[in-house]
Amino acid sequence: MTTEEIENNLWSMANNLRGTMVAGEYKNYILAFMFYRFLSFKEEDYLISQKLVSVKENEAFPVAFDRAVREEGRGNFDTGWADFEDDLVSGLGYAIKPEYMWEKIIQETDDSVITPETYQSMFDNFNSAAAKNNNASADFQGIFNDVNLGSASLGTTTAERAKSVSSIVKLVDSTDYIGENGRDVLGEIYEYLIKQFAASAGRKGGEFYTPHEVSLLIARIVTYGKKVESDSFSVFDPTCGSGSLLLTVGACLEGSDKIGAVKYYGQELNTGTYNIARMNLIMHNVAYQDMHLSNANTLGRDWPDGPDEYGIDHPRMFDAVVENPPYSQKWTADETYLKDPRYKEYGVLAPKSKADLAFLLDGLYHLDKQKGVMGIVLPHGVLFRGAAEATIRKALVEKNYIDTIIGLPANLFYGASIPTIVMILKKDQKADRNILFIDASKDFGKEKSKNVLRQEDIDKIFNAYIDRKDIEKYAHLATMEEIAKNDYNLNIPRYVDSTEEEPEIDLDEVLQKIQKDDEEIDMLQKEIDDQLKILGVIK
Repeated sequence: MTTEEIENNLWSMANNLRGTMVAGEYKNYILAFMFYRFLSFKEEDYLISQKLVSVKENEAFPVAFDRAVREEGRGNFDTGWADFEDDLVSGLGYAIKPEYMWEKIIQETDDSVITPETYQSMFDNFNSAAAKNNNASADFQGIFNDVNLGSASLGTTTAERAKSVSSIVKLVDSTDYIGENGRDVLGEIYEYLIKQFAASAGRKGGEFYTPHEVSLLIARIVTYGKKVESDSFSVFDPTCGSGSLLLTVGACLEGSDKIGAVKYYGQELNTGTYNIARMNLIMHNVAYQDMHLSNANTLGRDWPDGPDEYGIDHPRMFDAVVENPPYSQKWTADETYLKDPRYKEYGVLAPKSKADLAFLLDGLYHLDKQKGVMGIVLPHGVLFRGAAEATIRKALVEKNYIDTIIGLPANLFYGASIPTIVMILKKDQKADRNILFIDASKDFGKEKSKNVLRQEDIDKIFNAYIDRKDIEKYAHLATMEEIAKNDYNLNIPRYVDSTEEEPEIDLDEVLQKIQKDDEEIDMLQKEIDDQLKILGVIK
């Protein structure tokens, strides 16, 4: 099967199984069990590759694993498990007991002897083991907390809930995760499901998923000319959602599949979405050592490195900052933030009703001065609104931080039909003091009810960004003087005239057509009158 066929088949079956359960809740179950399956088989591969477990012919792995544990403990499972658990937690960041391995769970599910309590014990055991590795606990601890096995949505009785959960487990197990040419497509399928749930969630879908095409555009720009060499590449998303934007940045870097090559940093306020982000990165084979995600309010709490022992803040800087924050979000804008190093040099705060520029300044604060590039999705209003936003905008222009502004088509994002922009920012590395404006608002394709950026649209934007030249009705490189004359208003139509001229009207041709129409009307009227005379209606 092709990857697309696998994805469509899985989504169709998932929809049939969820019945009346809302997509947002169902998402927590199917994504969690798919992740657990992945972790179980990853542990199995690790134990076999490290020669810690040997499987006899026709022997199920959980049986071989249990035997190896007991041999290690000289007949005592608990003693042997202590050693195995230490090894697994050190190497993988987690540990799953033989009785909770995926093959064992499937066997009990097929035999109809499993209960919701077994699933709960499975998750509790996982949490307990993950807590034993200080470095990995933040990546694995509580990752299954959104799986409510007692939810009435699963059924009103224990038997009904067990049946519902088992149907999800069987669906996950029955799916083929190998696509064309024997290629492992598990990560792609996981990302596809996240996208589908975002589409089903309506307005809330935009809170945890950035369309891949937009992610790809931003990722190509912030990684342009970069490659992973002796030092690792670091990327930060202060509003990381499901982590798709972070992963796309990594995928655009050559050599990013090696452990330590790319360091992923992200913050996410919603705990459920934060859990999905952790799963998503791990399912794409990001090692726990390279994953640094935080469940926190980005505006309220800066990246949690914190000040040193003397109270001096040493902010962590990143090679790339990417984000798609919630549009025109409300925030406190408390006066104490004027002392916050992220905002204080601008003298004012983003308004309480619109935190767009607060998110921008937070990300910009962490951008490396010599080589960092930032890409952020924002509503058009940040380009021209007045008051405090005008003050901040002027400061960004005068500091020469704004590199490029790209106008996107409307209706690209889930839950938001408004047109948006991508703003590209740099610090002390711009070769000039100009700003490139690109109006890509009219280049898109259709996918059901959504607009989408096609590959040719992305290429056109990217090439214009690289060339940095005027393109009629598409791009303009504006000077600082030109922007100052516009009172630092950055609204794209002030710099790129993309309107199409109305064709000239030939009045003589129009009059001739009217005369011809009149003659045809007279002729038809005469024919009608002749017919009415024959019928005796008129004389």
